Amino acid sequence: MLALVALAGCHSGPKSSTQTAASPAFKVYKLRGKVVSTNAAKGEVTVDHQAIAGFMEAMTMPYKLKDPSILGELHQGDVVTADVLVFSDPEADYLLDHIVVVAQAKADYKPTVFYHVPAPGDAVPDFKLRNQDGRAIHLAQFHGKALLVTFIYTRCPLPEFCPRVTHNFADVERQLAASPALQDRTHLLCVSFDPENDTPARLRAYGATYIGSDAKSAFAHWDFAVPEKSVLLEMAKFFDLGMTSEPDSTITHTLSTTLIGPDGKVVRFYPGNEWTADQLTGDVRQLLKG
Repeated sequence: MLALVALAGCHSGPKSSTQTAASPAFKVYKLRGKVVSTNAAKGEVTVDHQAIAGFMEAMTMPYKLKDPSILGELHQGDVVTADVLVFSDPEADYLLDHIVVVAQAKADYKPTVFYHVPAPGDAVPDFKLRNQDGRAIHLAQFHGKALLVTFIYTRCPLPEFCPRVTHNFADVERQLAASPALQDRTHLLCVSFDPENDTPARLRAYGATYIGSDAKSAFAHWDFAVPEKSVLLEMAKFFDLGMTSEPDSTITHTLSTTLIGPDGKVVRFYPGNEWTADQLTGDVRQLLKG
């Protein structure tokens, strides 16, 4: 069981003194290491971490937290994973987000919510949702097909989050459509975590901008759906999706994409926003090649 203690997301969040509203998009790298110390005054945690693929060698260094309020949830000796947000502005601070305690140094510490990171072979519960047509759907109905599931909300203001994920899904949709044999054995699903605002009509309008059509048949291979709040909370736990409503009505959240096999079990989990359409399509091809 893994404890999610911080969120990345579609809320701009606090900026460092060198980061401005005009700063370009950031890249996300994966970190794993051990907490050495915390500094509440600076909103920092010092981590002795392994090499970060594509970014830096193993070292011990302090990182600013995107959400300093969670600093008290971290303890010396905790083993953590996290997203490192690296802005193109060389003067901007590196920010740690989506921090997960994978091994606790303090045995009596219990997080308020436990999150599950999808792993190959995990059976996916039969979550129920309502799609862009107002029709009830559920995950088990896609058994027999490879199902790609990701999470978005239609009001997301940051291009590197929900819009990027949905755009990538649109590319996957086009690639699969080029191979009728693959298209017949696959399905795409975008799940909204904004049930108060993402009505079927809104999901249809949002989906149509990426599919390129509002015709009912256009959604035959790609659903946009939203669960009820109680179901959403269970989905968030299973798919390692962190989300917090902000005072300005935006939602701070992590990113979660999963490939589910025809048997209803997890094949691969893609955290963050670094995966590509070619990667997903390639994994689907590999899965279905038999």
